[in-house]
Amino acid sequence: MSKTSRENWNNVAEIREKSAALWNGRAYELKPGAKEKYLRYYNEKCASSKAITTKAKEIIPGGVQHNLALNYPFPLAMDRASGAYLWDIDGNRYIDFLQAGGPTILGSNYPTVRDKVIALIQEKGPVTGLFSEYEYKLAMLVQKHMPSIEMFRMAASGTEADMIAIRLARAFTGNKKIIKIGGAYHGWSDELVYDIRADGTRSSYAIGIPPECYAHTQALSVNDLEGLRALMTENKEKGGTACVLLEPLGPESGTRPVEFDFCQQVRKLCDEFGALLIFDEVVTGFRIGMGGAQEFFGVKPDLTVFGKILTGGYPASGAVGGRKDVVSLLAGGVGGKDNKVMVGGTLTANPLSCLAGYYTIQELETTNAAEKAALAADRLTAGLEELIELHKLPFVAYNQFSIVHLDTTGNVNVTITRENMSDVFAKMPRRTKLFNEAGMGMSAEGIITIAASRMYTSLADTDDVIDDALKRFDRLFDNYQLS
Repeated sequence: MSKTSRENWNNVAEIREKSAALWNGRAYELKPGAKEKYLRYYNEKCASSKAITTKAKEIIPGGVQHNLALNYPFPLAMDRASGAYLWDIDGNRYIDFLQAGGPTILGSNYPTVRDKVIALIQEKGPVTGLFSEYEYKLAMLVQKHMPSIEMFRMAASGTEADMIAIRLARAFTGNKKIIKIGGAYHGWSDELVYDIRADGTRSSYAIGIPPECYAHTQALSVNDLEGLRALMTENKEKGGTACVLLEPLGPESGTRPVEFDFCQQVRKLCDEFGALLIFDEVVTGFRIGMGGAQEFFGVKPDLTVFGKILTGGYPASGAVGGRKDVVSLLAGGVGGKDNKVMVGGTLTANPLSCLAGYYTIQELETTNAAEKAALAADRLTAGLEELIELHKLPFVAYNQFSIVHLDTTGNVNVTITRENMSDVFAKMPRRTKLFNEAGMGMSAEGIITIAASRMYTSLADTDDVIDDALKRFDRLFDNYQLS
């Protein structure tokens, strides 16, 4: 059984203390010879990736279409994915701890689901624009595992699903203010590109967005229950809070982890102030268990948001589910006398996505994939902790179920305040450079992660895969020195 449990929850204070010490202390960096070796790997072994992504910059901004693909010194172009591995167009194989950003709990390109999808495409193609039986089948299967979902509406992405949830909360409560946790990512809509990436960034990334678009978006640090009460009290005097939106493990898949009772206490505050509680389970839904984070924490949100994890990574996928009296406010069509919340999307609930979701969840049930992936993460984290101690490095490693966090620079956990703003902005460029070089080292050692700081394990990660990964991390850590 995985070590992640109610009784053995992360020591949040210890994690924050270690991360703060890493940020405040002298930085560690790759030795000059190691940097040269890893750069040589990229230039010699990944020449085709370099060529195509360099050409791509002429027509694609930055050369890639998604932030997950941004790598230093240049993006790697992938040619094949299967189980625990990825292969680039030069034929190099990598251990895949990215897993498409988290949704492929079964491992990449899982054969059983893939065969069902291929059969559907041969029969009718990916989309018809009309009702599919798998819309209903998927909804019933989700409800089976998450009883809080009394009604269920598909979307085409997690970004859209978060937009729908906020619109529903405002329509149901009649209030405007939405509260999110600082640094959390809930998609790229105008009102949610606020205080993302790092706690305290506020409107720093809201380029091209008029301030009035996020005028009713508020943010506060994770675990700050006193601050949340104060903010909701202030909002009550100005019209009220529509919702509190949070990732139940903490911002960025638990990069800044919650105290175990945080979600329970937020639930109580939402009830007290008449606001809706929205769980963004884009990553945690099914990954930490069939019942998601809400089952683990024993908290019933009013609305739950899903992304591509709902369909095992197959595209055009997202959803909102929750209380019937709230979700039933969504428009079911055009016209009519009732005031409904307008949503849409041509690819919403397309047959391919719904079928893939239905069979993915069935496979998650029968294979016990979430628990097995969590055990792989336990093994990986324990090995990383041993290596960190062996190499006498101040790095921080911990996991929550099958989500593994590795901090090598300290900047992933920084909270920006008025008092430390100048210090943070002065140190961040250097730390970001070291951060990028760490990612280069991991990729050159044959390991693909999210931004060199987060890893998702899957059903495909056997003991042999994890042990191989630890040997690669051992080589990487041996190449570090004080900056």
